[in-house]
Amino acid sequence: MKNLIIRTVTGALFVILLVGGIIWHPYSFLILFAVITALMIWEFTTIVNRHMNLQVNRFITTTAGVYLFVAVWAFNTNIMGSEVFIPYLISIIYLLVSEIYLDRPENISNWAMTFMAQLYIALPFASLNTLCFISTPTAVTYYFWYALSLFIFLWASDTGAYLFGSWLGKHRLFPRISPHKSWEGSIGGGLTALATSQIVASFIPFAENLTPLTSHLLWAGFALVVVIFGTWGDLVESLLKRRLGIKDSGKILPGHGGMLDRFDSSLLAIPAAVVYVYTIMLNIIH
Repeated sequence: MKNLIIRTVTGALFVILLVGGIIWHPYSFLILFAVITALMIWEFTTIVNRHMNLQVNRFITTTAGVYLFVAVWAFNTNIMGSEVFIPYLISIIYLLVSEIYLDRPENISNWAMTFMAQLYIALPFASLNTLCFISTPTAVTYYFWYALSLFIFLWASDTGAYLFGSWLGKHRLFPRISPHKSWEGSIGGGLTALATSQIVASFIPFAENLTPLTSHLLWAGFALVVVIFGTWGDLVESLLKRRLGIKDSGKILPGHGGMLDRFDSSLLAIPAAVVYVYTIMLNIIH
C-alpha cells in the first residue's frame, strides 16, 4: 500500500511538473527539458559505465547534450543564428579526439556509447523545439500543443495498454525483450490514444499559420504515429536494460525508476512526430 501511495504521488507530481513546464512559458519549456536532457544523459552514461566497464566522459557528454537542446531552442526562437552550433561541434570533436590520448582497450565502446547518448537522447529532445516553435513571416509563435499532446497520447496509450493487457492480454508482443507486453494491450493502448486525440483536438485552435494538423483525422494520425514509435521506444530501452542486466535505469523517481524509464517511449516518438508534422506541412505548401 505504501509503495502504491509513493508511486501515485510521484506520478502526479511528475505530470504536473511536465504539463506546467510545457504550457507556462517558452523559458519554462527550455529549463524543463534542458534539465530532463541532463538527467537522462547522466543516467545513461552512468549505467553503461557501471555495467559495461566503460569510461565515458559523463560531464562532457552531458554538457554537450544539454547545449544541443539549448542551441536548437535559441535557433528556433530566432535568438541566435546557426553560429550557435559551433560550441557543440567543438565538444563533439573533443569527445572523439580525447580518446586518442587515452590508452585503454574500451576506446571504441566509449565512442559508441558517447555518441549513442547524443543520438538516442539529446537529439530527440532537441527536436521538440522544431515542433513547438512555429516561424511566421512576422514572428515566432510558441505552439506548445504538439509537445503537450505527444506526452498525453503516450500516457493514454500506457494506461490503455495496462488495462486492456490486464484484462485481455494473452498473445505476447515481443517476449524476447519484454515478456509482459501483449498485442491486446498494445492495440488497446492505441485505441485509447486515438480516442484521446479526438478529445484533445476539440480544444486545439486550428490555425493554419500555426499547425498543418487542421482536422480531427490528422490529429488521429499524429496519435497513431506517436503510439507506434512510442512502443518501439519502450522496447529499445527494455532491450538495453536486458542486455545490461538491470531492472530500472535509475532511482530518481520513487516508485517509477529512472528518467530513462519514464521517457523511453518519447525518444522515438518525438523524431517520428517531427517527420509526420513536417511531411504534412510540406504537402500543404506544395
